[in-house]
Amino acid sequence: MDAILALEDGTIFRGKAFGVKGERFGEVVFNTSMTGYQEILTDPSYKGQLVTLTYPLIGNYGINYEDVESFKIHLDGLIIKELCRTPSNFRSRCSLDDYLIEYKIVGIEGIDTRALTKHIRLSGAKKGIVSTECLDEKEAVNKAKASPGLVGRDLVTYVTTKKTYEWVDEKISNYDFHIVAIDCGIKYNILRKLNENSCRVTVVPASTSSQDILNLKPDGIFLSNGPGDPEGVPYVVETVRELIGQKPLFGICLGHQILGLALGGKTYKLKFGHHGANHPVKNIQTGEVEITSQNHGFNVEESSLNTRDIEITHMNLNDHTVEGFKHKKHPLFSVQYHPEASPGPHDADYLFGCFIEMIKGGKW
Repeated sequence: MDAILALEDGTIFRGKAFGVKGERFGEVVFNTSMTGYQEILTDPSYKGQLVTLTYPLIGNYGINYEDVESFKIHLDGLIIKELCRTPSNFRSRCSLDDYLIEYKIVGIEGIDTRALTKHIRLSGAKKGIVSTECLDEKEAVNKAKASPGLVGRDLVTYVTTKKTYEWVDEKISNYDFHIVAIDCGIKYNILRKLNENSCRVTVVPASTSSQDILNLKPDGIFLSNGPGDPEGVPYVVETVRELIGQKPLFGICLGHQILGLALGGKTYKLKFGHHGANHPVKNIQTGEVEITSQNHGFNVEESSLNTRDIEITHMNLNDHTVEGFKHKKHPLFSVQYHPEASPGPHDADYLFGCFIEMIKGGKW
């Protein structure tokens, strides 16, 4: 079946459909990871986006039920060069095509993903539409223009848990610490990493008040990743502002941006975002370079942070954007990238240990 990808600036790509019939809107971004399409599909941070995978053949190792990062697919559409319809892996339980059909996701294949990626890099991320229903180019472009963007939208409400729950690994008999995780779209591997560091985790909805969080008597509080614009969730920013100084805080990705806003900083939209598993980040404290997994379209503005109280700890080596900071007085730190990886390298895994040291009262 024919399908069309239309961008708001009039750029058109024609290809073939897979997944379900229909049309989906979102911001078109690209991810440069060579593996891990299943983890990307189920990362809640991709809500509101049409994701282009730059690796040319996708679906070759199928889908299993162990490598998911949440309970369902969250991205709004998938854009690839070529779909593998004969996956081969002993863990595979279904094909990528069947997986998209199960969760009612529209996909398009057979387009020049390299050309699309180069266009986004030059002109910036664009609103777009993937459709099997509207194949008229002018009409499709007008629909893309009229679709909602990411700026100012609260996408967290679509991905956060509806009720509080406990996350524990049954193989671990004893936990030394209790962590409350504010779920703005948390990935399962973050929860696994906290368990591995002897933390029992209580996951709460993003709308949970600071007092209700403190009533759970946590040893530390984790601020999760999530989709969209941090300025679209002022209620979470206010909650985090009230928690500063109350308990040790650790933020990742959207949690990092929210913490920056709570400390009086500002955020801004990146030209085309950071999405992939090969982004070099310099740890300013040690001088070491980490290869990191990233997925974000917004960033904390360095000049907006109060340097009397806040120290920049990590910097992106591609565009010199802020990748991490810590507070000089209060026990809190955050990073813009994903130390839990999945997919991606494990260079930054040590940050979970830093969180534990902070909880113990050590240096952070």
